[in-house]
Amino acid sequence: MSDDHLTVQVRQAGALSYQTDLLVLKYAQESHGVDREAATSLGVTPYRLPREGEHLLVDGTGVGAGAVLFLGVPSLDRFAYREIREFGRRALTVAAIERPRVRDVCLTLHGPGYGLDETEAFESELAGIADAVSEGAFPAGLRTVSFVEINARRAERLDALLKDMARIPRPRTGRPGSAVTIAGDDYRRLRSAGYDADTKEHAFVAMPFADSFEDVFHYGIVPPIRGAGLICERVDELSFTGDVVQRLKERIDAARIVVADLTNANPNVYLEVGYAWGRGVPTVLVCHQNTPLPFDVHGQRCLFYRSIRDLEQRLTREIGELLSGPGPV
Repeated sequence: MSDDHLTVQVRQAGALSYQTDLLVLKYAQESHGVDREAATSLGVTPYRLPREGEHLLVDGTGVGAGAVLFLGVPSLDRFAYREIREFGRRALTVAAIERPRVRDVCLTLHGPGYGLDETEAFESELAGIADAVSEGAFPAGLRTVSFVEINARRAERLDALLKDMARIPRPRTGRPGSAVTIAGDDYRRLRSAGYDADTKEHAFVAMPFADSFEDVFHYGIVPPIRGAGLICERVDELSFTGDVVQRLKERIDAARIVVADLTNANPNVYLEVGYAWGRGVPTVLVCHQNTPLPFDVHGQRCLFYRSIRDLEQRLTREIGELLSGPGPV
């Protein structure tokens, strides 16, 4: 590896067991998932965790990292793509102050676990890293930034997204303001990642957040939506904090379309469909062919799919027709 480049990589591993110089975690004013586990393992009591805009560095004894850096960020209901980009930037700028000699920094991906678009979130966080490098605000000895992801399928998807973004040119001078040359189509789109998300149209997906639906979502629903130029979002009532119902209403109200999987007749999905209908949001219903529909929606148009591939093909055609037509489904 050339000294003029910073290598970014994805590793399938648990964040707390991964061997690194510095593990950077968010603290969204409440403990969630990995940051909760890290705080418990390290004996960090809640009152020590940082407020928004502040940070806390602790020794990593008890986990795989030499040290753990907690960054205080907005609560999850306010932690969207722009904030994810800022998190990526702060991860390196704060590390430059607190641990200037580290060679490896480890991050986790934020956003998809509570419903944000996986690709948009990853590009936003990666763009924040590029921001810090372009400012010359990163540890002088830094050589590798590792995204660790415990879910093997997500790790595969993130690794595929990197493509030729795996090496970020670093300023030769190391001074703030030194330019980073962004090369290739994948790099160019990082310039606006996170900043323009609010101006992009999105599709809201209503479906259970169950493991059995993960492949249906990521390989049957997400590709047709993103292929149509839309961000793909959903809301997980288990991971999200704050007023979940209000968040659901806001995202459905603002959606270009709603895609709802009625398989297994999940009551929350039907609630979201009813709200979308009431608000006049164009809605595409899909359902596995082995699931009978209840009377309430039996007469509605629904795409019955045999497999994930079949769903992707049918949904691609349906969304294409819907977005090119004058009215709702």
